[in-house]
Amino acid sequence: MIAPGGFTVQATACHSSIPSQKGETMKDRQKDEQCRRMYEELLPNIADYVTRYAKERPQETAIIEHNTGETVAWKKFDTSVSAFAAKLLSIGLVKGDIVATSLPLLKEHVYLIYACYRVGLIVAPLDLRLKAKELIACMEKMKPKAYFFLGKTPVVDFRPLIREVMTACPYIRHWVQFQKEADLIMEGAVGVADFVKDIKKVYLFNLFTGRVKKARSQVGKRDACLIIFTTGSTGSPKPALLCHENILIQNISLCVGFELENSDRMLINLPPSHVGCTTEQLGTVLFGGGVAVLLHIFDPKLSLEAIEKHRATVIGQIPALFNMEWRLPDYGKYDLKSLRFAIYGGQAVPREFLVKMKAMAPRIGTGLGLTETAGFCTYTNVDADVDELAQGIGYDSPLCPISIRDLMKQDGTAGAEKPRGEAGEICFSGPQIFPGYLGDPGNTAKTISKDGVCYTGDIGYYDEKGLHFSGRAKNVIKPKGYQVFPEDVEGHIHEKLKDRAGMIAIIGADHEVFSEGIMAFVECQEGKTITPAEVMAACGDISAYSRPSHVVILKAGEIPLNRVAKTDYLCLRERGAAIVGELRAEGKWDRG
Repeated sequence: MIAPGGFTVQATACHSSIPSQKGETMKDRQKDEQCRRMYEELLPNIADYVTRYAKERPQETAIIEHNTGETVAWKKFDTSVSAFAAKLLSIGLVKGDIVATSLPLLKEHVYLIYACYRVGLIVAPLDLRLKAKELIACMEKMKPKAYFFLGKTPVVDFRPLIREVMTACPYIRHWVQFQKEADLIMEGAVGVADFVKDIKKVYLFNLFTGRVKKARSQVGKRDACLIIFTTGSTGSPKPALLCHENILIQNISLCVGFELENSDRMLINLPPSHVGCTTEQLGTVLFGGGVAVLLHIFDPKLSLEAIEKHRATVIGQIPALFNMEWRLPDYGKYDLKSLRFAIYGGQAVPREFLVKMKAMAPRIGTGLGLTETAGFCTYTNVDADVDELAQGIGYDSPLCPISIRDLMKQDGTAGAEKPRGEAGEICFSGPQIFPGYLGDPGNTAKTISKDGVCYTGDIGYYDEKGLHFSGRAKNVIKPKGYQVFPEDVEGHIHEKLKDRAGMIAIIGADHEVFSEGIMAFVECQEGKTITPAEVMAACGDISAYSRPSHVVILKAGEIPLNRVAKTDYLCLRERGAAIVGELRAEGKWDRG
């Protein structure tokens, strides 16, 4: 099929109905029924919920911007979204056009995102850490018509990078620079102040013509509205094209699964370029009518200050960010008693991490989250204790049922389902599945089968205790023909050396005897020491083919992370290849 804006995505089976599912999925029949009921009542456009709350609770707070101390009521939020939408239409943008951004989580950025949603534009928030070459590669995949970006800031001057992008991307017609100082505006760009100077006039004219309303009427629930690039920890980043329906269904299930309430105040401190921010946190709290507490860019101290000052009730972060907060020397001085629920996701964590989380909030939860499902697709029991959370990563939703399957068949249809409790490819189906990767029918076909089953690339099994994650299919190491999941070995080493080991990463490297040899990277906690021999000894009680052939000891913080603070296995494999070259020269690698 053809996506809005003329971009091709792989045709798949229709996702816009709830798949039949036997038994209970969230392990709670009432929650299953609540999900189905909310789906039947679903509004077709994400921005419709801003309008709903603007009518129901016009003067109640929707957004708190911690960095500026400003609060935004629902009515002002809704008016700002329509004003931005009218301005975007006035410069010639039409349904399906792409608007790229390189901005922190400013309230104005939120207005812009929701304005795009309202009138059928596709917004693409990009990572602020992208270099020129990476940024240009993203632009080439999207061909945006407009680009909103930072100029010179107190920390970084983005203008040299933007000049390179300007030269390489002539198809971008509108360059809007977020910059207060007029003399710092780049040639060829317009400052945001000038861009919006006539926005009131444009908005009032829109009220007379009904232009925004007409544009909104042309937007359907399966129309694309957001592009999120996959992080590229196991390959080149791909532009995932998300639609209103698959984002809103994630919002339903996250609200129901984790029992979020319209009285909740959620701290949002993740980058807009990630589903964790834009669809999970921001999208869900606004869908549910709660308060979004915005932090422009993650900072551990400011995060804790925001929780304390604004009495945040919910926080969701990846493990690395929690660790950064806990390591602050004055962490104990912050009053975090308002927190009632803390969510983590992105990677497996040791039991000690869960104990610390339980001390931070009385209820904690996690689940499997994917860019392709706009975020969470499994949810742990809200009353789960540490031991239960350590055993699995939750239950699926009736709106996005799980299945464990064989590999996709050569004809493009889904592989056979595995018996309950047997490991295989983790898959999902239903209307929460994304339309596909923008302009990439090949990778879309590898991800979504012809019969509408989404292959996650993860290996695991599902039983009465929920989903159990074994590892990424792309990260599986195959020494001597066996399958070894890095997470299993990482977890084993950490359990044995938890009093001294920090992060641990396991990779496979070319080996002339084993086909692949296992290499372990182990960080020492600050002030502690570990030797390679101790790591090898810790692996003495696992299968011989799972043991490392070489161990690299690192200082705390030396394992490379990708843009969302997960272990960067691509970078480690490159480093491992270089190490193998050195070991081979010394005759210390390709040994049986």
